[in-house]
This record gives sequence, C-alpha cells and structure tokens, in this order.
Amino acid sequence: MANLIATDRVRLVAGTQVLLDDVSLGVLDGERIGVLGRNGGGKTSLLRVLEGSREVDGGRVLRPAGVSVGMLAQADVLDPDHTVRQVVLGDRAEHEWAGDPRVREILTGLLGDLEASALGGLDSLVGAKSGGELRRLALAALLVRDPDLLLLDEPTNHLDVEGVAWLAAYLAQRRPRPGSGLLCVTHDRWFLDAVATRTWEVTDGQVHSYDGGYAAYVLARAERARVAAVTEERRSNLLRKELAWLQRGAPARTSKPRFRIDAAEALIAGEPPPRDTVELVRFATTRLGKDVFDLVDATVRLGDRVLLDDVTWRIGPGDRFGIVGVNGAGKSTLLRALMGQIPLESGTLKTGKTVRIAALSQDLRELEEVAGRTVIDAITEVRSFTILGGKEISASQLATRLGFTGGRQQSRVADLSGGERRRLQFLRLLMDEPNVLLLDEPTNDLDIDTLTSMEDVLDGWAGTLLVVSHDRYLLERMTDRQVALLGDGALRDLPGGVEQYLQLRGELLARSQTPSRAGGARGAVPGVARTGATAAGSAGGGSAAGGAPAGPSAAETREARKTIARVEKALARLEEREARMHEQMVASATDAGAMMRLTTELDELHAEREALELEWLEAADLVG
Repeated sequence: MANLIATDRVRLVAGTQVLLDDVSLGVLDGERIGVLGRNGGGKTSLLRVLEGSREVDGGRVLRPAGVSVGMLAQADVLDPDHTVRQVVLGDRAEHEWAGDPRVREILTGLLGDLEASALGGLDSLVGAKSGGELRRLALAALLVRDPDLLLLDEPTNHLDVEGVAWLAAYLAQRRPRPGSGLLCVTHDRWFLDAVATRTWEVTDGQVHSYDGGYAAYVLARAERARVAAVTEERRSNLLRKELAWLQRGAPARTSKPRFRIDAAEALIAGEPPPRDTVELVRFATTRLGKDVFDLVDATVRLGDRVLLDDVTWRIGPGDRFGIVGVNGAGKSTLLRALMGQIPLESGTLKTGKTVRIAALSQDLRELEEVAGRTVIDAITEVRSFTILGGKEISASQLATRLGFTGGRQQSRVADLSGGERRRLQFLRLLMDEPNVLLLDEPTNDLDIDTLTSMEDVLDGWAGTLLVVSHDRYLLERMTDRQVALLGDGALRDLPGGVEQYLQLRGELLARSQTPSRAGGARGAVPGVARTGATAAGSAGGGSAAGGAPAGPSAAETREARKTIARVEKALARLEEREARMHEQMVASATDAGAMMRLTTELDELHAEREALELEWLEAADLVG
C-alpha cells in the first residue's frame, strides 16, 4: 500500500519542550489511525505538521503529488455572514449535490435537524448557530469536500451520542475508498474503537504505533508496562547488589574496584526522570442521608419550549446515573433544575438536608474568578490542607501529585491549557468534599490518561453521581444506569443503555416521518417508562397514553421468564469466554497474527452478546 503522507526524522520544538524528536512515520492508503496522548504532548501539532500549516524544526514531510489533505480543527472558524449552503456546499448547483447520494447522506446525518428547524435550514446564517451546530457544519463541509487524507482534531466535541454514532459508522463503513485515509485525534474511546484500524500514542517526543483501536491499544500498552516492570525489577536487583557491595567498608572504595563503581554509576545514569503523572486522589465525603433529590411531576419551560413535561425522578444516596439526549433536549437544564437554579413551572423538588452539591459545568466558568491567580492560590482558596490516607498534606504537595509540578504551580490559571484548567476545576470541586457530583460533559479538553484517573477516583467515591455526556465509554464506565431526554419533555429509563437510546431515537424519527402513525402521547415509546427510577427500582410517575397494545398473556409471560433465565446463563458463559480471550490477547500482544485472529473472534463474541442482550430486552419488556 502506498503512503498518503510520511515524515522523515521530523523534529518539532515548542519553547523548551520537544514535541517530536526525530519521528519517522506514514499514513498508508486505507488506514484509519486514532491519535492518543497527554494534553500538550504534541497531538494537534502533529496534525498541523502533516497538514502543512506548521513548519518543522528538522527533518522533512513527504507529500505525494495529487494527494489532497483536509483538516478539521478544534475551533470551528466560519464566516458568520455566510449561509449554511455556502459553507457546506460551496458553489455546487442544487441538481449536482441533490443528485449525489453521498452528499445527501452527509446532509441528512449531520444537518437533518438544521434543515427542519426554525432557523431557516440551508439558507440560514452561520452566525446564528450554536457551538454544536457550528461543529456539524464544519464537519459536513469537510466530508462533502472529501479530501484523500482526513485530519480530524477532536471531531466528537459538541456532538451528541447520535451524532457520534453516525460519524463513526460513516467514517468506518461508508467513506473508505481507494486512495483515502484518516488520522483522528480523539479522547472518545468508544469512537476510537469503532473507527480506528491503528492507534498512535504521542508521548515524550515519540510516536508509538499499535494495531487496532483503543481496546487493542490498552492490551498492548499493558504488555509493554509488564515487560518494562520485569526489566526494572532486574535492574533494581543489580543496583541493590552493587550498592550493598560498595558499602562493605573502606577497601571496597579503593581504586581496585573502580570498574564496579563505574558499572553502578552507569546503571544509575540510565534511570529516567519520574514522569509528570496525573494522580487523582480519593477525598472524604460528607455522609448522605436517605434522601437526595425527589423531583415530582415537574415541568420546566424555557421560552416557548417545554424541556421537562410532568417528569418524576427520585434519586437516592449512592445512585449513579448517566444522562443522554439530543443537543438542546434539556440535559444541562435538568441538572440546573436539580440545583434549584431554574424554577419549576409546576411540580416539586425536594432536596435532602445533608446534600452538598458540586457541579462541573461545560464552560469552566467556575475558574473565571481565579483567572488572575496562580494554580497554588486557586487550590488554597478552597483548602490549604487535607487528610489523605490518614496523613495531612499541603495544597502544594497535592498539586504536585496532580501534575502541577515545579514552576507550573506558579502559572496563572488564565495561562493554563484547556486540559489543565479542566483538571484544576475538578480538583477544586473534590477538595470541597461534596457528596453529590453533577458533571456536565466532563470529558471536554481531557486526555485519556486524565479521564481514566478521573474514573478511578470516582470508583471509590461514596456519593451520588449524575453525568451528562456523549462519551459512551465514560457513561458505561462511571454510571450504573442511564436515562434519556429525547426532546419530547419526557425522561426515559434505559435498561439497555446507549444502544437502547439510539434504537428509541430511530423509532421516534421513523414515526415522525409517518403521518398516520399511532402511539403514546408526546412520542412515548411502548415498553419504556416515561420517567426514570432510582437504583432501587422505584418508578416515577407518568405513563404512556391509551391506545397501547394489550398486555401479554400468562403463557407468553412464562415463556419470556424462561427466555430471560436461558439468556442470562448464556451471557455468563460469554463473559467467561471474553475474559479468557483478553488474557490470551495480553499473552500474544507481540504476535500480530495471533492478535488479528483473537480480535476477529472477539468481534464475533461481541456480536453474539449483542444478539442475546436484544433477546433479553424483548423478553423483559413482556415480563414488565
């Protein structure tokens, strides 16, 4: 396969930091590469070097003649006076783009809601669009242009779950053509697994390559860490023996054993500096009582729109809910209503007496008041000392453990990168020791290492957690249940998770396109509760309207119970098989042939599990 683009011993420096150090790599025809790495590690710079918008400090970039390159930047800079038609379709005549199935699919997948909105569709001005709509416009314009090499920098930012699922399917299944390739910087691990055939990790000026998506990358990285640990253990044993020998008295320090002293110093000289790791620690929480939030028959109106319509949702101590929904459906509004920041038009909200709420917003507005202060001052403003592991540590020590080392503690908050500000924001919230956390799109600007650290600290956190996110991996990792806002004012429980949400969205869209459709009030979907429930299973109020089909017979219910028992046993066996396969993948991390075979088998196992889960959901709907 031919290279679409390549680098030869490229070196790139930013200030005193070496971002790329003699890096040679290439993107082959047909490859879809996901790029991972820490914030500030050089991922975006690598894309700009390949695009040609950033000059290198050494080496060269090889661009074959005739290969077109297009890049989606993190910031969507579009002319506010242009229309959607001008931005996305350019000078194409209507018969030209309307007769192209590929262009129509992109418009429907990314801009379908815009075309049907009150903003004027394709003839509306760009300046009136929200951040999420601008992201879709920029993405649609690039996909319509269809360059040979696509460079995407955080393409899932501002997209909802549905948009992420469509983009993944398009890039992985429908866009690939001879002479095309994809390079994508992303922190969305589900998206990476769905799209990438190869993963690059940018770290310490180098780019390490792994076959497969995120799951294969984690396995390979774990194997690399295991090999490094074995090597370090052997080296440490040598060091201990050498140092013990050197300390056996004065004769051992004469000129005679000089060769041994040199050997010990050589071992010590090979010790790399400690990594500036991000370590999130476990904080104490105020004890929760038996009540957290009771939202009963609540209606919230924003202008002429009803975002929540007669919703009942009871949230108890220790509950962990993920909230999904289309952009503008009211996810952030729901969190603000629970905090009492938005008044209810009707209904009641009861908040427990012991509740201490901390909220992580999307726009980092909590840091505006400390923008002119240093990192250490922003932390000590909340708390100067805290107790961790039974010991009192200072804010400076804690900042060091969180990656703000040395002079970085004296940096102004306004000068921090987006990821560093996000990390500082999260730390300040946790240091205040809340027992209820509301996280609104917490993945914005965070690299995967920081995300996994955040997930790790919340694993051991004893409070109540509500997360709004389009990141499917994070939702499944951090929460026990998911609920959905579908834009019709209702809040639905999702026993089947995000997959069930996407299925419901498809059904609602299909019904909206069928004038004679029958169904529940305001688009209620049969078999799915109109409102959420607590982790204990107590249901909220509201129900589907009349006209729903009659309930199952006693015989059908008995058969459904048998199906549930059979499927649960089969799923347990599949989990055991999957665990064994993961162990085999770790053992075969350096064997490309074995990894390919095991990956294929794992995909087949996942397909079998999805079919069983669908069968379980259908049976569970009958049982009720």
